Amino acid sequence: MTIATVGSLKKMLPKTYNHRKEVLSEIVTIMSHYKHLEPVVDRFVFNDGTMKKLMSLVGTVAVLYQGNIYNVPLCLWLEVSYPRTPPVCYVKPTKEMMIIPSRHVNSNGQILLPYLDEWRHTQCDLHGLIQVIMAVFGETPPLCMRPDHFNRVIYPVARKV
Repeated sequence: MTIATVGSLKKMLPKTYNHRKEVLSEIVTIMSHYKHLEPVVDRFVFNDGTMKKLMSLVGTVAVLYQGNIYNVPLCLWLEVSYPRTPPVCYVKPTKEMMIIPSRHVNSNGQILLPYLDEWRHTQCDLHGLIQVIMAVFGETPPLCMRPDHFNRVIYPVARKV
């Protein structure tokens, strides 16, 4: 990551964040390990209807499932108290995909993991979270192709390892 990119990331991160240096450091680490995740600032709507401008990491992570690699679209929202509180995480299916609800993903796409429930800022971080997500989704995929789109796909959706 270049100095200019770190500088633009600093400018991008809302001043409301309580632990800016830690947040920036983790985002830089994630961007160096996961080339398809990028920082985005947008409005997050909480369950009670309130909105707040938050930083998120948006993109895909590669998940190995039954010998194939699938790019799973994610959005990891960082609340202003991050890293003292866990991110709010979602799978973000494309229009050709649908969510497969399970004990790890609800019907809205929210990711539900013990790692998030038991979050301790001194022991947990974004890199560890993404590793857990990749492992869990490698056993239980959160998404599948919609039946009406399955036969129309003309590009490969997976590649053999």
